[in-house]
Amino acid sequence: MQDKVEERSLVNVLNRLRKDGYKYDFKVGQDGKLCTMEEKESFAPDQVRIVDHYRFEGESNPDDMSILYAVETANGLKGTISNSYGPYADEGVDTFLKQVEDLGKNLDKKDK
Repeated sequence: MQDKVEERSLVNVLNRLRKDGYKYDFKVGQDGKLCTMEEKESFAPDQVRIVDHYRFEGESNPDDMSILYAVETANGLKGTISNSYGPYADEGVDTFLKQVEDLGKNLDKKDK
């Protein structure tokens, strides 16, 4: 992946990620797993890796803050999932991504 450049626009970041092969849009399904929008495949936290993340702040309203994650699945699907901050955040997305982050931290500790 390219060096991180300060990006001000979600659209600009999404366009760059698409060029880098992150073509799937993901969501967290009713079962609490990450899935493609078409729900053809789903993935548990241990099958997902967060490659990068980007934070965006609303220019006029702090409620417009969001975060975009670039993720890769165990079978090689690359895509993105986003969430808001604060009261508008999707708790299912937060819970799933926290589990993925915690797994990554535990793997880092085993390597040392």
